[in-house]
Order: sequence, then structure tokens, then C-alpha cells
Amino acid sequence: ERYRAGKKGDLLFLLGSRSKGEAIEWGAPLDVTEASYKYIIEAPTPESDPAKRLIYYLKFLEHADPNVAADAYGEFANAPYKDIVPISKEMPRDNLRKWITSPDVPSTRIGLYGLMLGLCGTAEDVQLMEKKIVESTEDFRLGIDGVIGGYLLLTGEKGLDVIEKSKLLDKKIPFSETYAAMQALRFMWSYGNGRIPGDRLKASMRVLLDRPELVDLVIADLARWKDWSLQPRLIKLYGTEEYNVPSIKRAIIRYMIASTKDVPSGGAAGDPPQHAIDGAKYLQELREKDPKMVTEAERFFFLN
Repeated sequence: ERYRAGKKGDLLFLLGSRSKGEAIEWGAPLDVTEASYKYIIEAPTPESDPAKRLIYYLKFLEHADPNVAADAYGEFANAPYKDIVPISKEMPRDNLRKWITSPDVPSTRIGLYGLMLGLCGTAEDVQLMEKKIVESTEDFRLGIDGVIGGYLLLTGEKGLDVIEKSKLLDKKIPFSETYAAMQALRFMWSYGNGRIPGDRLKASMRVLLDRPELVDLVIADLARWKDWSLQPRLIKLYGTEEYNVPSIKRAIIRYMIASTKDVPSGGAAGDPPQHAIDGAKYLQELREKDPKMVTEAERFFFLN
């Protein structure tokens, strides 16, 4: 329905969607190059095997045509992690090493490339990644969480010691850097496949209980990870000085509620576990101390 001037030989890409019945609503034509035209028509169909699709797009990461490079990146950004892992042997390790340190690569892509290098890299890549991670900065660095995640995949507990010292214990570094390290810990918990033992990840996360600006997030993570060792410590922290904040109070209450719900499924016979008994006791203490807050936390209780 719209007019667009053109000349013979122009290549354009037209996208349409069926938003109302069978009628197609067309978008504005997009100019494409010969390279992007070939990229589009040779791309595997959405129904193709995920590995086959991703191996095709690997060749076009950081392509000279910015539209092609952005689309290839988008395929990986939208792919489940489980589909990316199997193609690690096909990943362009040398290029990944260059990309994570290049100022010309969009910062939004650094996290993916750091993670990919962690999947395909070797001991030779550890020093490069570590230098990138620990460099002094006051800037917000997009993607550094992915680089940390890749680094931990390569180094395991030894690398976690470095992250703990440089990102978790050091209170002078920017909040964004510590939060990126937290994201990496979450990634390793969910997708690390035991590369770092769960108890070691919990110990690193507990370090952040001394950071009031993060503590509500930390408590929620440790509740999801079923680390009930914190019950006595959290009950003492409740309402004290820097921790006298509604979001922290709610996090502590929800932690106690979650501990009472962590019992054997199926109504197994026998006494409830000690953490459930203690959680109920501490929850009652909080109810007597702060009934309104407990009622509110109980009403909107959820634990992802």
C-alpha cells in the first residue's frame, strides 16, 4: 500500500505478518546486499536441526555486512544454552579471542563470545579472559557476566577464587561488576553441570551477605539453592541498621517460609527435617516482632 522508488537490480527484503485473519500486513522494504541476499536464501529453515542451524550462523558472526552480523548474533542470543553446547568444537576460537577484546565489536555481543570461548577454549585462553575480567574500570560493561561465566567453565573452582577476590570481596568495585559476578554464579548453578560443586557456589554467594545493596537478591538465590545454614544469621540481621529495609525484611521472611516448605514430598512418614522445624520457629519470632510484614510476605510468597 506504500510506494517505494527503486531501480532495476535493487535487492530488497520484505517482511509481512498475518495479524488479522489471512490478510498480510507488509513492512517497509529493507535494502540488502548480495551477501545478505545469499545469507537469507541459504539459511536453514526454522524446523532444521538446531545444531545444523547454529553451525551455519557461526560463519557469519561479525560478518562485514552489519545486517548479516546482527542477524547471526541474534540466532545465538535466542538459542537455548543446551543447543549451543553441542557445537563447541565448531566454534571459531581464534576469532572469539579477538572479539572479546576488540573495541570494534558491539559490547552487547561480548557476553555471548565470552561464554563461547569458555566452551571451546583451552588453558591458553584463561589468562586472556582473566585480564579482561579483572581490569580496573568505573564503566558499566555490558556482557562481562558472560565472560565471567565462560571463564568459570574453563577454570572451575580455581577461577572462582579469582572472581571471589576481585568481584565479591572487594567493596570498592562498581555495583555492576559485582552483579555481573552474581549472574555468572547463577549461570554456573543452573548450567555448569557440576564444574563447580554446589556447596562452593553457595559459599561464594554467602560472601555477599555483607553487601546490604545486594542482600535481598542474595537471600532469594540462596533460598532457591536450599542453603538453610543461614537461618540463625538472618534472624539476627532482621531490622538491624543497614538491613532495616522492607525489601530485605521480605527476603528474610520468604527465606524462612521456603525453608519450612522444603520437606520430603509425598507425605513421607517421620519428623520434618531440622531446617523446616527451625524455619517455623524463626518465622513465628518474626511474626511476633513484625506481624504486618510477615502477613504481606506470606500473601505474595513465591520462589522461582
